[in-house]
Parts: sequence; structure tokens; C-alpha cells
Amino acid sequence: MAVPAGARSVFTDGACSGNPGPGGWAWALSTEEFASGTENPSTNQRMEIRAALEAVRSLSGPLLVVSDSTYVVNCFRDRWYAGWQARGWVTSARKPVANRDLWEPLVTLVAQRGDVAFQWVKGHSGHEMNDFVDRLAVEASRQAGVSAAAPNETENLSHQIDTLW
Repeated sequence: MAVPAGARSVFTDGACSGNPGPGGWAWALSTEEFASGTENPSTNQRMEIRAALEAVRSLSGPLLVVSDSTYVVNCFRDRWYAGWQARGWVTSARKPVANRDLWEPLVTLVAQRGDVAFQWVKGHSGHEMNDFVDRLAVEASRQAGVSAAAPNETENLSHQIDTLW
């Protein structure tokens, strides 16, 4: 997958306490420019997709989405979404695509923009930014667990962007 010229790296991660359980997602351009949020109940895979979706929705200009989720990265690297779309959002095993409510807007937005690429990073390997978004997502998941939010209600916990460019 070619990285668009001038792309900024945005790191994403998702976390869930239980599966399903309280979930949290996060993205960060730096330790000063980031956002996180919650979903309860959720799953780890939903939160990984949600983190990428929120980053692509929130940030303009060319992006390199860096994720420790092979589920997210391989969807775009290996074009899984093309098969899903051709089959009417059904997998090759003839089952409905899980998390379609998140995949469909992410796939659509990435296609419309044309300036987003994805890259895998090994999780829990000492990578500063991957570890940072992991901490944000875990904290969001904890917050979701203590929140009285209604099921599937999303709360944006932190959005500290002074300027995107």
C-alpha cells in the first residue's frame, strides 16, 4: 500500500474489558494531539475499527493510519472490503460481515478521500506512540465501565487538537 505524499502518521488503538464489555478507542498524531472515546458494550475488534474511523473522520490531509490491528490493516492492504462489497457485505464464508456499521463508513471514507494508507505496528513492543494510544484506549475502556452511558452510546472523552495543520 503506497503511502500518500505528505502523509501524517496517526496511531490508533482499541481496547475492551471483556469481549463484549466496556470499550475504548483512541487516535493520536502526537502526545499533545489526540482523541479517545467509548462504547459500551463493545468488542476489541469494534474498538480497533472505531479508532481508525474516528481518525480518518477527524483529520484532513494525507494520512498513514498506523495500527497494531491486523484486522484493520489487512482489510485495506489485502482489499478484503472489495470482496465484501461485491458479495453485498457478506464474507467468503457466506456470513454477514461483522461490524459492518463501522466498516462501511470507514471503507467509503477511505475510498472517497483517496489519501489514506494503513500500516501495521507490533503492539506492546515499546513503540512510543503505539503504547500511548494503547494507554488512552484502555483508560477510555475503564471510563466506559464506570459510566452510566446507555448501550452503544458513544462519548468523546478527549479531543485536544489546537490546530490540525
